[in-house]
Amino acid sequence: MQNIASQKKWAAMLLTVLTASSLIAGCSGNKDALEPNKSSSSTDGSGNTQRSGGEGKDEVGYPAQMSYWVPLDANVAATLKNFSDVGMYKKLQEVTGTKVEFKHPSADSTQRTEQLNLMLASKNLPDVIEYTWTEVGGGPENAIQTGTILKLNDLIDKYAPNFKKYLKENPDIAKMVKTDNGSIYSFPFIRGDSKLMVFYGPIFRKDWLDKVHMDAPKTIDEWEKVLTAFRDQDPNGNGQKDEIPFLLKYNEVRDATRNSLIGAWGIGAQFYQVDGKVKYGEIQPEYKQFLTTMRKWYQEGLIDPDFAAMDAKLMDAKVTSNKLGSFYGLSGGNIGNYLGLMKDKNPNFNLVAASHPTLKQGATPVLGQKDKPYKGVGAAISGKAKNPEQIVKWLDYAYSEEGRLLYNFGVEGKTYEMVNGYPTYTKLITDNPNGLSMVQSMAQWMRSNYSGPFVQDKRYVEQYYKLDQQKTALETWSKAENTILMPPLTLTAEENKRYSSIMNDVNTYAEEMGLKFIMGDEPLDNFDKFVNTLKKFGIEEAVKIQQAALDRYKAR
Repeated sequence: MQNIASQKKWAAMLLTVLTASSLIAGCSGNKDALEPNKSSSSTDGSGNTQRSGGEGKDEVGYPAQMSYWVPLDANVAATLKNFSDVGMYKKLQEVTGTKVEFKHPSADSTQRTEQLNLMLASKNLPDVIEYTWTEVGGGPENAIQTGTILKLNDLIDKYAPNFKKYLKENPDIAKMVKTDNGSIYSFPFIRGDSKLMVFYGPIFRKDWLDKVHMDAPKTIDEWEKVLTAFRDQDPNGNGQKDEIPFLLKYNEVRDATRNSLIGAWGIGAQFYQVDGKVKYGEIQPEYKQFLTTMRKWYQEGLIDPDFAAMDAKLMDAKVTSNKLGSFYGLSGGNIGNYLGLMKDKNPNFNLVAASHPTLKQGATPVLGQKDKPYKGVGAAISGKAKNPEQIVKWLDYAYSEEGRLLYNFGVEGKTYEMVNGYPTYTKLITDNPNGLSMVQSMAQWMRSNYSGPFVQDKRYVEQYYKLDQQKTALETWSKAENTILMPPLTLTAEENKRYSSIMNDVNTYAEEMGLKFIMGDEPLDNFDKFVNTLKKFGIEEAVKIQQAALDRYKAR
């Protein structure tokens, strides 16, 4: 009995001590005590912030440091050497305390892909890899299965409340950012409004159109008449027949995201779908019709004779030297840039966007440029990351309201001010004191005018398009059906291996033969032979692979 009484006495004393300790903690000025959902942390030998306590999402802090592999945008590279020099990342480090070591691969796309593949093969991986994961060999699901990157579903559910909320509110996007198995593999770049998805199309010299007394053409027949007038009526006024009516960007004819000109014939050059059935454009009779018209234009001097070897610098030179009458281009990087460059050099210089062409007058264009809300670009967490929960929290910040403003508009008080609730760029961006173009000044502070793991805000483009010609271009180019465009598909590892083998041969051969047909080096009578060769390469099997992927996408 005495032992029992003694035990009760010690239990009562222990309870008193615990109660007192609890009261002291509750009354103290210790912030962690006042906010029990925020954990205290320590640092490991690698400098990563470690969680203390349970697995709750609120107990995870931001990482102390992390490595991040990401291509350096050309407009950033024009004035800075590393993303760590960009204003928004400096501010992000202040907010999160995370020091990021950015690793930038080659600017050349081929070398960049080679560097990525070597890195993945070596298993010597950084914490975060930002890339177009739908284009990685084997696809993103294979990258998860091999341990290259992590499946993020559970991590997002626990540690990414902002991104989780966005996916719940946007089920169409949630469908796009998953594999067919339902795996989320990256924090994606999302174009957050339809205004952000149209930015490319046909552009004509408005001052030349005025001189030849014509409007911007709408049909292929009207295009031919305008181009002929540009060739014959000396619209640049120098008394010489040196005008180049049209620059055909052949590589963009075959680019499913650009579809330059070929949409007039109701097809895409490569894969497209009609009522859920996948087709391949270059084996369709309409493709022969397109080639026939382009060959005629080339022979008649309506297409730039240098079109097959054209690059951006040569195109810039032809536009600014008052030689080129029409081309496909960007609303910002071409319309805005050229109008700015020529403002003093040639005050009469003017540009106007034309609608995507049709074959019939009054018809709605079947196909134009329209980007997808999601194209596979995202920041994935590698299987080598030691603190994935903390990295998820860091990446999730971009999808918060504060993060969205930071990624799209930079630092408040420096690059933008809130005016009646609207984030308005300052003159540092719109009229840079160092003479930088708007696109370059933006690139020093934010990622809104290219891509990244965040949701792009339409208010950025509303200010980026300062000129009436740009605003009109957006409206004009948006008038296309685009129902035949393919959604973002993912292939299985087995499909990807076979598909890549087929398309390597198809693309090399089709690009070579298309140029030969247009330039007259190959008779159009050989078109059927061309189609049969593509079939021997396996293009019909590639169509079936795409069809299976489309069917799985619809079933997600």
